[in-house]
Amino acid sequence: MVQATVDVEFGVRVTKPGLAAISIAAVRADEDELTVSGGGTPRTAEFEHGTRAEVYDLPEGEHRVTYHGVRTLRRVAAEPVTVADIARYTRPSRYCPSDRMGGLVPPAVYAAEGDAARVRAIVDHVNGRLAYVVGSGRPTDDAIDTLLAGEGVCRDFAHVCVALCRIVDIPARFTAVYAPGLRPMDFHAVFEAAVGGHWQVFDATHLAPRQTMLRIATGRDAADTPFLATLGCELDFLGATVFATTDGALPHDDWDKAVTLA
Repeated sequence: MVQATVDVEFGVRVTKPGLAAISIAAVRADEDELTVSGGGTPRTAEFEHGTRAEVYDLPEGEHRVTYHGVRTLRRVAAEPVTVADIARYTRPSRYCPSDRMGGLVPPAVYAAEGDAARVRAIVDHVNGRLAYVVGSGRPTDDAIDTLLAGEGVCRDFAHVCVALCRIVDIPARFTAVYAPGLRPMDFHAVFEAAVGGHWQVFDATHLAPRQTMLRIATGRDAADTPFLATLGCELDFLGATVFATTDGALPHDDWDKAVTLA
């Protein structure tokens, strides 16, 4: 079996002491360790789909955050779509304002027969419509802003895909992942769509194979999945390094085939 290894390091400078939530743990890791210099003992918040946040009470000053995780990649059964999923993941959200984007769905999506074909049409449209530009976009950009700009990064690609899926009543959710093979290496964002009653993962950037991605956090959009969130403190982010690798060759990803994210 293939084993994936993740190493993350970033720094923060706290200017006002208080709570901060760090969510960088790979879901279902075989082993992992998160440390924050000067952060003391965290409290753990657990969310759906294995998402985990460690909440630290950070004093003033500079702090170094490190994470190391190892996980063996095994085939898993596709997660079934629940009634609650349908209700939640077809609604508009902060970065996916699908209620204001009805006129932006390309004709090819409506012409496609079945949910699987419609999602593939959305992925193909976004891949061809947007340019992947490192450093582009703003943290406040939603799917409409991205389409108007014609460029973005992984989170922007995912937001547009999620919004377009929801417009045609396909439940879709935003997922933060580690992606071995990604260039340039960083945290990555993809999306999952409900196809045939089960969740499948899609990536309109086509920058890394889906089969070796590791889930970090899942939600309606990026507002639900930040790797760092202030809960009363004030801080400056000092930059990060992310490494996600496997001990075997990366698989070829046939973008037309169904893939389940573990």
